[in-house]
Amino acid sequence: MTTERIPHLPPQTGNLDAMLDALASQGWYEWPQALSAKLCQQLLAESQSYAQTDQLTPAGIGRGTVHQRNADIRRDKIRWLDGQSLAQTQFLAQMAQIQTQLNQAFYLGLFEYEAHFARYEQGDFYKKHLDSFKGRANRMVTTVIYLNPDWQAEWGGELVIWPRVSDLTDAANEPPASARLDQPLARILPEMGKMVVFLSEDFPHEVLPTQQPRVSIAGWFRCNTSLGGVVDPAH
Repeated sequence: MTTERIPHLPPQTGNLDAMLDALASQGWYEWPQALSAKLCQQLLAESQSYAQTDQLTPAGIGRGTVHQRNADIRRDKIRWLDGQSLAQTQFLAQMAQIQTQLNQAFYLGLFEYEAHFARYEQGDFYKKHLDSFKGRANRMVTTVIYLNPDWQAEWGGELVIWPRVSDLTDAANEPPASARLDQPLARILPEMGKMVVFLSEDFPHEVLPTQQPRVSIAGWFRCNTSLGGVVDPAH
C-alpha cells in the first residue's frame, strides 16, 4: 500500500512505510528520531514544569472500577495530555496523521488517541504487563515517545519488549523449540526523539529501574469508546 510521508518525521532515520511493514510482519517497531529535537525539548520543558509544580499524579494500574495504585508494580507519575499547549497540539497532530495511516493500512477502525507524560525518578520502574487484553477492543496500538537528551546506557530505564503469547505456542498449543519466555525481543534505550510502536494486546513489556529521571509520552490508539454497551472513554 502506498502511504504519504508524515510531515516533520525525519525520513533518514525511520519512515512511515517501514513502521507499517514492521507492524504487519512482527507487530512492533523502533523508530529513532521520530520527533524533531525542537518538539521533544518543548515537550520535555512542559513535563519538567509539571514536575516542579507538583502537577504529576502517581500512576495506577487498571481502568475504571478496577483502577488502583500499586508501587510494587508501577512507580512513575503521569499527567494526561489535553492539547492546550502548542507543543501538545503539534504532537497530537502528528499522532492523528499516524492514526489515519494505520487505519488505511490495517482497517483497524481507530478513532481516538489518548496519551500522558510519564516521569520516572531514580529507582522507579514498571513491571511486565500488557496494555490491553484480547477481546476488550479498546487500546489497539501503543506508542512510547522518549524525551531524554543524551541518555547513557548505564542509566538503565530500558523498555523491554517480550515475545507475544501467540508466538510461544504452535498449532498444537505446544511451545515451539525456539520460544524463550526469558528472552526479550528488544531492550530499548529511552533516547530523545525515539518512538516505539507495538500492538497493545500482543506484547508484554516493562520498564527497568532507572538511575536518572526518565521522561516519556505513552499513548494509545483506541478502537472504540464502549464495551458491552457501557461507555469506556479515553483515560
